[in-house]
Amino acid sequence: MNLVLASQSPRRKELLAILGHPFSVVPASIDETSMPGENPEAFVARVAREKGAEVASRVSQSVIIAADTVVTVDNEILGKPVNKDDAVRMLRKLSGRDHWVLTGVAVLNQSRHETLEGLARTRVWFAPLTEEDILEILQREDVFDKAGAYAIQGYAGVYIPRIEGNYFNVMGLPLPLVHELLCRTLS
Repeated sequence: MNLVLASQSPRRKELLAILGHPFSVVPASIDETSMPGENPEAFVARVAREKGAEVASRVSQSVIIAADTVVTVDNEILGKPVNKDDAVRMLRKLSGRDHWVLTGVAVLNQSRHETLEGLARTRVWFAPLTEEDILEILQREDVFDKAGAYAIQGYAGVYIPRIEGNYFNVMGLPLPLVHELLCRTLS
């Protein structure tokens, strides 16, 4: 089996390595803009599927794992911040409340001509953040490649007292779901 991760995320690469299967990395290149009226669940499912299909067009005889993760609050998708002001806006919005982290996963098995999909949801609570807390988060970590402008495994994690769901999902790759889909497509 030639396993391919359709992502340039170093976190996804580290997490997939935990499963112990050798794999290569082929980043996907697609437009990740949400469509008018598209809800967050449909968005991450579509983007994961499109990432997988795009990489599948460039590799052969492979099993491709693709994922897309967003933070959502009040049904608004908080993707990767475009600048510092956007990151501050996101962290203010998350301060003192709960939100959802959603990851769509698509596993494409080229030899079987099948695509298996799944969705992971994790509820995350943020403690109230002062303006100083927000600036400290932005100083201590690069948030511009992270949905919602934070990394649970980084400094922002000190302000997250509770989660419900899979921790790895908040990092960008829900390992239980990925493992389940891989087992199903390889059985």
